[in-house]
Amino acid sequence: MKLQYDSKYFMGKAIEEAEIAFSKGEIPIGAVIVVDNHIIARAHNLTETLNDVTAHAEILAITAAENYLGGKYLDGCTMYVTLEPCQMCAGALYWSRISNLFYAAKDSKRGYKKMGGSLHPKTKTNSGILEHESKELLDKFFITRRNMN
Repeated sequence: MKLQYDSKYFMGKAIEEAEIAFSKGEIPIGAVIVVDNHIIARAHNLTETLNDVTAHAEILAITAAENYLGGKYLDGCTMYVTLEPCQMCAGALYWSRISNLFYAAKDSKRGYKKMGGSLHPKTKTNSGILEHESKELLDKFFITRRNMN
């Protein structure tokens, strides 16, 4: 018997990745990519650790999923990410042809929608899943960072 998980379960796994990022002093964003109810990639921000502005959770998860699948397209896959992707990540998602994107919290300052980015026309999106939990972790991170300065 195969277990069926729902979007809250998978977003919870993305939040676990965000918590790992938080523990490393990274902006707490996490992502998982799922195909056939199975997580094939998981990642969290590593921009500080790798000294690389492109080391966003989404980019790292896309690379891991493509390696797992042995190809560059993510047709049939779903990404769960804790914050609306930026324009760069939206571009990578566009080219990967990911089928579904679920994000927890909107990014009204740097999200792909605000910045004029777009996803592949066939990509379906959904937002707001575990939004409160994601925002709470982000707020905690930035409050901690402000208090350090």
